Amino acid sequence: MLYWLTIWSDGGDFFNLFRYITFRAGGAFMTALIFGFLFGAPLIMVLRKRQGKGQPIRSDGPEGHFSKAGTPTMGGLLIVGALVTSTLLWARLDNPYVWLVLFVTLSFALIGFADDYAKVSKQNVKGVSSRVRLGLGFLIALIAAYWAGLNHPSELQYQLALPVFKDVLINLGFLFIPFAMFVIVGAANAVNLTDGLDGLAIMPVMIASSALGVIAYTVGRVDFTDYLGLHYVPGTGEILIFVAGLVGGGLGFLWYNAPPAAVFMGDTGSLALGGALGAIAVVTKHELVLGIVGGLFVVEALSVIIQVLYFKRTGKRVFLMAPIHHHYEKKGWAEPQIVIRFWIIALILAMIGLATLKLR
Repeated sequence: MLYWLTIWSDGGDFFNLFRYITFRAGGAFMTALIFGFLFGAPLIMVLRKRQGKGQPIRSDGPEGHFSKAGTPTMGGLLIVGALVTSTLLWARLDNPYVWLVLFVTLSFALIGFADDYAKVSKQNVKGVSSRVRLGLGFLIALIAAYWAGLNHPSELQYQLALPVFKDVLINLGFLFIPFAMFVIVGAANAVNLTDGLDGLAIMPVMIASSALGVIAYTVGRVDFTDYLGLHYVPGTGEILIFVAGLVGGGLGFLWYNAPPAAVFMGDTGSLALGGALGAIAVVTKHELVLGIVGGLFVVEALSVIIQVLYFKRTGKRVFLMAPIHHHYEKKGWAEPQIVIRFWIIALILAMIGLATLKLR
């Protein structure tokens, strides 16, 4: 919205700063961070009052989690509120990619909110059925995938770009739609599975989104893409502003989610943030790179898939408990130890993912 202040600019004054994506990204970050600090405590008070017993704790979960009973959930409202406010304020609102990512984020947030509300109101860990959640998720992803395909440059429409092998494009045709749907829904649910310890999910989300923000800014600049040999996707630079809002809102949330957490993000936050990561990857034509920068989420999801399939086949377990962060809890690792080590892994993977921009 503030971009329109540039109409008052003669090219050499303060208003000219609003032309620059980097300046507006900084503004979005600070806006979201201040939003988080201003509204975090009041939101937690409201959630605690409305939810009473807070998020129900799994009876078959790690023993240490029973001490968390009574902690309110739906803290994802703080992150989503911060990033949406900052994006609407600082991004160019005539950019279709901005609206696409916002649509996915808000839609998955609504699914998560419904799930959190069902859990809290019924004091049951099941919430909304997985079939309904997946069905709605795939519907949202279908709209987003088709929308992205319409707005991509003609030479990139329905194409799959490969990391490192930058000259290669695989024409998926209309198979691009289900592929993009899988990326978005898979990312949403992978982040959701990762959100099991205080502070565990939000920092890797901020790390992965920061990497994707750099990618979005890079592929949105023709000079950068020419130098790096990447595919140019005009308009994606504005996604950096959304990412800046996400990181600022995420830091504001982490202030209250740091162990011991005063609030959980819940499915409201985890589904929204995961969906956002998937949508950004689809928009920037870096779906496969998401599997690297978000590798921690991939491992968490795979640990659940492996555990379920192996147990159905043999009646035995590969891990002491899935997702894999619970396996290490069962092995006796302290919660902060698991969280910080997983943060380090997420950072390493993000750096590897960014390195693919330069590699040929």
